[in-house]
Amino acid sequence: MELCGTALSCTPAAFLLLHLGLISTKAHENEFQIGLAGEEVTLNCMDIIPDSKLTRDTVVSWKYYNTLLCRMDKFSFWKTSAFIADRFDIKAPHKQLQVRNLKLSDAGIYTCEYGSHKVRTSLHILKLTLSLDGHFLQNEVPELILMQNSSGPLPDLNIILFDSNNNRVTAELQNKNRRKYIASLKKLEAMDSGTWVCQVRSDSPLINQNISFAVKVLGFQNPDLERKYATVDSTVTLSWHLNSQKIKWKEVFTGQLNWKQQEGANAHELLDFNVTAQGQLHETKKSSSFLFEIPERKPESTIEVKLPKVHFNHSGQYQCQLEYQGRYAQSKIELVVMKVSANPAGPLSRGANMTLTCQVSGLLPPGAYLRWERVNGTEMDIKNSKQQEVKLEVNISAAGLWSCHLIEDSDRKISLHYLVEEAPVWINYVIIGAAVGGSLLAFALGCLCIISGINWQRRRQRAKRMAQARQHLLENKTCQCQHRLKK
Repeated sequence: MELCGTALSCTPAAFLLLHLGLISTKAHENEFQIGLAGEEVTLNCMDIIPDSKLTRDTVVSWKYYNTLLCRMDKFSFWKTSAFIADRFDIKAPHKQLQVRNLKLSDAGIYTCEYGSHKVRTSLHILKLTLSLDGHFLQNEVPELILMQNSSGPLPDLNIILFDSNNNRVTAELQNKNRRKYIASLKKLEAMDSGTWVCQVRSDSPLINQNISFAVKVLGFQNPDLERKYATVDSTVTLSWHLNSQKIKWKEVFTGQLNWKQQEGANAHELLDFNVTAQGQLHETKKSSSFLFEIPERKPESTIEVKLPKVHFNHSGQYQCQLEYQGRYAQSKIELVVMKVSANPAGPLSRGANMTLTCQVSGLLPPGAYLRWERVNGTEMDIKNSKQQEVKLEVNISAAGLWSCHLIEDSDRKISLHYLVEEAPVWINYVIIGAAVGGSLLAFALGCLCIISGINWQRRRQRAKRMAQARQHLLENKTCQCQHRLKK
């Protein structure tokens, strides 16, 4: 004790170091403790014996700096009307001071005195707050504020953030004056909902504190832009999956579903919806001219529309938008529709050509293209468009089943078939005759071919009937001869 008293005279610098807990003459007399704003902390009165062993004249007291908070002995307890009087208690049997709902202003020196003992605790308070009370919409950028207060000089803090998936998050520091740190985080996605961690570090004084905080991101589990393909006259269902049930969002929010055929066009409201604090979804159909249905059975927290018979002009952007406290989040589905046609549309005559056209309604992503091919055909029956071309024509002279494919990154997204039928023989006569120069003479020759063909068929049928008659006559004569021989 004498060595300690000689080595550490009560200079202001030494006194400050004692308060910060960096130098300790006796480990039990100087403590350094971290408290988090809004939570509680328990300060120890080191080495004090239990209540039952205290002598009658032993008095225990707690002070905040020089302000008396409470005094107690073996049989009585006296509490002052100090600034934290309604937020602290004494925990038996070791007279610990428990302070609830901490505030930044609670930082400072707390002293427990009993007999000749004094235990000083320097309480350092950290306060972490998140903008918008931690309730965000997807694509919003949260702002984190970390404040500190202490009895001595404020340390330079090192802050590291981890998201709900334990991935380190880069934060852009906007303000740093040791008392208040302001940082902007990344744009949030729906999957970022959960418990985040803020690691606070300092070497002097030694601080190693993890602060957990909740982040809720209301939005869609769909991608920001989803592309869906359909063929004309097919049935397609478009779905948007809200994550409100998954993150237990206990607030009311509303939304609507709009459609527009292309960017810059007028939007048409198809339906609106609201979700109650209990998570119940209510939808109202707004459009009567647009042919669609709202399925009754669908996954929970899902906005869904069904197009029972897709038209080419049903293509475009379907945008689902939700609103919460004047802020908005949205998710789009781009519907791309495919159709095929032929010119001429009739059966394909022998020796004639036909043009098949495959067309999609909207722009294609990079790496996507169209392909025509004949089923069970050869390499010569395949034609590809250039990348991102929305229309592909192919001239054909062979009948059969032709298919148009939309291919994206070597994956067939959608296919549509067109059956090219071969024209009957008598039609070929007409086409062949009409193709010779297109003159009246050629047309007359064509008609002559038709007549000749008909006459030839008639002569063939007549010869067949005559042959049948001769055969019938021969059979009758044979029967008559056999009858005469028998007689």
